[in-house]
Amino acid sequence: MQRTTHRPRLLARPGVVALAAAVALTAGACAKSEDDASKDTESPAAAGAEQKVVTPKPGSKSCAIDAYGAEKLDLKNATVGFSQSEKEANPFRIAETRSIKDEAKKRGVKLLTANAQSQFSKQISDVQDLLAKGADLLVIAPLNSDGWDPVLQAAATKKVPIVTIDRKINATACKDYVSFIASDFVEQGKRAADQMIEATGGKGEVAILLGSAGNNVTTERTKGFKDRIAEKAPELKVVFEQTGDFAREKGQQVTEQLIQSKPGIKGIYAENDEMGLGAVAALKGAGKKAGAVKIVTVDGTRNAVQGIVDGWISGVIESNPRFGPLAFQTLDTFTKGEEVPQDVIIQDSAYDADNAKTEIGKAY
Repeated sequence: MQRTTHRPRLLARPGVVALAAAVALTAGACAKSEDDASKDTESPAAAGAEQKVVTPKPGSKSCAIDAYGAEKLDLKNATVGFSQSEKEANPFRIAETRSIKDEAKKRGVKLLTANAQSQFSKQISDVQDLLAKGADLLVIAPLNSDGWDPVLQAAATKKVPIVTIDRKINATACKDYVSFIASDFVEQGKRAADQMIEATGGKGEVAILLGSAGNNVTTERTKGFKDRIAEKAPELKVVFEQTGDFAREKGQQVTEQLIQSKPGIKGIYAENDEMGLGAVAALKGAGKKAGAVKIVTVDGTRNAVQGIVDGWISGVIESNPRFGPLAFQTLDTFTKGEEVPQDVIIQDSAYDADNAKTEIGKAY
């Protein structure tokens, strides 16, 4: 991609650190899932379920509106465009979209929305359409990490700032986009490995149900898991890896194949809850008993946490989807002319047999 402007990066000032460290915001979240698609609950997230930001490390980079090349504006008078990547059958996407809509409504901000229905070409055209409709600011939940050049060029031409959430665009912060807000996916993988090691005793054969190809979430959750296994449990061997595309049905299909090809499998690491719940369905269909194969997942949906209570899932690492308050706070701070962190990292919790029953109210 050819760009004619280069916007210098700035080191974070104390105000940026204070802003990020202080953010502990509550968003509305929908508890609807694939098991309950007909009900639309719009109640606020439970106390303690809001996103909390990890304090930026000293020297973390920030972005200011002058460096980015945009213009100051009042968020209340702006139009924000939100591009959702996937079909809203996945509880993560349901909660994420609800959080964005709720926060826009709370702030009185005009919001334009689009859903790419898990089609990347549609997401690119969706964002271009949001720009054409007059979006002054963009919040994007990317389907893929690569291929965003047409959008970045169009947004730069219109001087429209972009905040990305939950998946990273492979581009330059404070040049192509303002901030990336998400969990530490490598750390999630490491924490999932810790739970798997505890559940299996650190020995045996385990499988990985990989997320979708082409995005940083899958790559980093896999890396974190493998690195921690190699470091702490070399006798725990990853003997099977196949994508389940972050989908329950695909996770079930892959697990059915796994049971046939690796009947002695001891554990399954599913890189999101939906695939993990698909694995549970496959194990039930094969006549396995709860807990016979240890399952560890990432997300924190209510159904997965209930799976811990029921004995089918050993642990769940949270990936909090309630981005609305943090995304709008970042945009508000930035458009006022103040610096914001280029990377805003969320501190996630976790569920296991010790807390699943008492903490399930925080799940989405």
